[in-house]
Amino acid sequence: MSKGKLFTINIIGILVVLALVIGGVYYYNQSANYVKTDDAKISGDMVQIASPVSGKLTSWDAKEGTKFSEDETTGKVDSPEAKSSVSIKTPIEGTVIKDEAKEGQLVQAGQPLAQVVDMKKLFVVANIDETDIRDVEVGADVDVTVDENSDTTLKGKVEQIGYATNSVFSLLPQQNTSGDYTKVTQKIPVKISISNYSEDVLPGMNAEVKISK
Repeated sequence: MSKGKLFTINIIGILVVLALVIGGVYYYNQSANYVKTDDAKISGDMVQIASPVSGKLTSWDAKEGTKFSEDETTGKVDSPEAKSSVSIKTPIEGTVIKDEAKEGQLVQAGQPLAQVVDMKKLFVVANIDETDIRDVEVGADVDVTVDENSDTTLKGKVEQIGYATNSVFSLLPQQNTSGDYTKVTQKIPVKISISNYSEDVLPGMNAEVKISK
């Protein structure tokens, strides 16, 4: 083998070793300083707009995407009981994200007609492995990346750590009756506040979080 080829092989070998070392150091640094997960979604406090009385929905303005102030009228119900037209008001300032009513339909008292979210107070719910939750503290800094715009990192803070795993609230909790139990790592929800996000960030969008230890 010529000296030139041997030199090239040695250089390549050194570069490979350096890449492995740098990769190992980076991975160790990330693992030692952060808790990460891509099991996270944008969320918000959803509030129902409900009919205060039974009757006929004579007007309805709460279409999806419409913004309302707190206590603003969204529609009216012609109520035989009240013998007059009763206003339907939104309980919070927010944007209608789901419209479940149509003008002219009959509604019952307390019937949900729409869902409203304050789009200026969105947050992230991240599901953290139970083996990592001890490294998460309220007030910790968080980097949030929303799939809708993965080039932008949002700043956040841990606001609340759940007191039970997601499986506790499952509609059909798994019951082991066969005896062939398999342990599954459970997830604990963590609420993360976010700031300076754009109007393109919507409830339900996927996100990735990096929580400082």
